Amino acid sequence: MNSKTPGQALPPKKDRREIARETARIQREEQKKRETRNRWFLRGGIGLALVAVAVIVAVLIVGSVKPPSPGPLNMASDGILMQGDGTTISAVTTAATAADAEPVPTDVSELTSTVNIAVYLDYLCPYCGQFETTNGAQLTSWLTAGNITLETHPISILDQSSSGSKYSTRSANAAACVANYQPDSFLDVNSALFANQPTEGTTGLSNAELVSLVEEAGVTDESVATCITDQEFADWVGDATDRALDNPLPNTDIGALAGTPTVLVQGVKYEGDLGDAAAFEAFVLEQATATTDTSGTDSGTDTGE
Repeated sequence: MNSKTPGQALPPKKDRREIARETARIQREEQKKRETRNRWFLRGGIGLALVAVAVIVAVLIVGSVKPPSPGPLNMASDGILMQGDGTTISAVTTAATAADAEPVPTDVSELTSTVNIAVYLDYLCPYCGQFETTNGAQLTSWLTAGNITLETHPISILDQSSSGSKYSTRSANAAACVANYQPDSFLDVNSALFANQPTEGTTGLSNAELVSLVEEAGVTDESVATCITDQEFADWVGDATDRALDNPLPNTDIGALAGTPTVLVQGVKYEGDLGDAAAFEAFVLEQATATTDTSGTDSGTDTGE
């Protein structure tokens, strides 16, 4: 025995080197095994994380893709058509558009005795307000006399300009509620919405204030208030807006909607001054005369002025 090492004697120096090398080899192999296991664990963790992310993304996508919504009564074309009989103004009644159905454009071939005007508008759009303020009274006069038809398409392209309140959608929904439950009051409500138009960048009227506004404009059907509060046609407003922005406008040669207001007279877009009533009247008479010359029939060229 080595007097300095009690117990079992040390192996020879050569053997000690072999043992050290073997021990080192075993440690290296164990380290490699640990590294391999860690890599598999890491890969597995990443894989599980990716699967989890994919599931979350799929759920979000499915949740964000909403099915089409049914439309209101009397707006089968995505707009409401008003007509006059010489004394009163009334809405042309239509069935509601089913959720999975396409809107039905107004058949202008049946409207040969009037000048047909269509307006695409956003109730937050200041230029729409300017057009209504300037031309609303004479449109109502022509309409009452039975010289024109007026088809109004409320859309929502300015939701981002109402401080998160989505006023464009909410006000268009309010108009759709009136069209559905008390359609003959639509034009009065349309005028009231512009008379009380909020400034861009503000939240606009609350739903409760919209209810008060339509009631002050003459709406008495209690279903309208519930419709406004519950946003019954808000999804439809979004669908109708997408259709206008993505497809050619019906009864005209122009393409998809590019902005508001878009005012069409006999299918021709008015490009004049929105604040000049005389210029707009001249344009209406021009299009009425052009239609008369083409068809050889009376198309209601007398606007009553």
